[in-house]
Amino acid sequence: RAAAQLVRLASGFKSSITITRADNQAFAEAKSMLSVLTLAASINTTLQINITGEDEAAAYDAISDLFVSGFGEI
Repeated sequence: RAAAQLVRLASGFKSSITITRADNQAFAEAKSMLSVLTLAASINTTLQINITGEDEAAAYDAISDLFVSGFGEI
């Protein structure tokens, strides 16, 4: 469910949004459900998000809010 929320949110932005596990075990394109699922990121997994493009500030704010809110699950 959290992955679907992230993909849905990221897909609304024109910017390129990538996510990398801090342990470099996986890399994902945030607009692809299959790619995000390959991160196998459970709670307390450290992730790095890279956003580049014309709406990067808005994308960063929205994605940060999603993570800070615990995806509405915690």
